[in-house]
Amino acid sequence: MAESTASVTWQENKAFMGVSPSGHNVQIDADKEKGASPMELILLGLGGCASYDVVGILQKSRQDVQGVRCELTAQRAETVPAVYTDIHLHFVVTGNDIAEKQVERAIHLSAEKYCSASRMLANGGVNVTHDYEIIAG
Repeated sequence: MAESTASVTWQENKAFMGVSPSGHNVQIDADKEKGASPMELILLGLGGCASYDVVGILQKSRQDVQGVRCELTAQRAETVPAVYTDIHLHFVVTGNDIAEKQVERAIHLSAEKYCSASRMLANGGVNVTHDYEIIAG
């Protein structure tokens, strides 16, 4: 089993500095003008994980991908703990002659097999859904 180490250090008030296992600093703050909140980072992690998979799968299937954007919409429970209950990922794929079947396949493989963030959230009871649009490059 692979081990990862990270750290989060309190700075002041509700501000923290996170250091990722790869050594990157991430500002975490309740003040959204100063940093991302912990729950925002969960959304970004899911979007990054899924997008990484989708781009890689499309490239391996020889699609002329010029851009991928993942727009996430999330709903949270109204009571504490205010966990995510539903997260929707909308992929906007830009490129030349992108095959719809390949985009569907890439999203499905990411959601069901490769994206550990998606699997972890879905297995924890979050309803994770997906759709996409293709824009000619």
